[in-house]
Amino acid sequence: MLLDATAAAFRNLFQPETRSVLWKVLGLTLAVLAGLWLLLRQTFILYGWPWLEGLFPTLPDWAGWLVFVFGIFASLGLALALAMLLAPVTAIIAGLFLDDVADVVERRDYPADPPGNAMAMSEALLSSIQFFGVVIIANLLALVMLFVPGVNLIAFFLVNAYLLGREFFEFAAQRFRSREEAKLFRQKHSGTVMLAGLIIAGFLAVPILNLLTPLFAASLMVHLHKGLSARDPSFAANNLRR
Repeated sequence: MLLDATAAAFRNLFQPETRSVLWKVLGLTLAVLAGLWLLLRQTFILYGWPWLEGLFPTLPDWAGWLVFVFGIFASLGLALALAMLLAPVTAIIAGLFLDDVADVVERRDYPADPPGNAMAMSEALLSSIQFFGVVIIANLLALVMLFVPGVNLIAFFLVNAYLLGREFFEFAAQRFRSREEAKLFRQKHSGTVMLAGLIIAGFLAVPILNLLTPLFAASLMVHLHKGLSARDPSFAANNLRR
């Protein structure tokens, strides 16, 4: 089921029905990342670079290259910081466009099923902002773990897999269930949701393609929620939202 949902989500990226959503997601993601990059760069120019030059106030001319080398490492650090922000950025954008993606997937692939109910924009935005904070803190912890041999990249993927899987699945589930029921349903199928989160985290690690993470993840979780609901009649029987 999970492999089928993944394949369907990937195909969904290139369907004519999702093209308008794709351009909106891609455009907004690029705009937000560009804004964050400028903010990080300006912050470094104002505060980081003067501090860096202050470390070498009396360097001889022949050793000036050290500042240049440290500057390169600082640039790499900015790029890493931007990469760490990609996961929370996708969560916020998903909150704005999940219902657009879900509507397309449900109409095309599940025409006989009743359509889901869109979350109120204020509710979706508030939930996304809260999630943004959680992901930032979790990724800072994962960043610290990058310096611990044996757990670095594993920790990064596991943290993002859990958080992204949880958030995107509950977004999809709340189209048909109350917030509380969506959480309980996710907890009941936590293993499957975690595996789906690992797929999303892997997708997130692919350069360029990762800009489409919100579109892919939303579609994947719509398919996964549909599949799990069909396999779990006790929960599927109570699929009225609020």
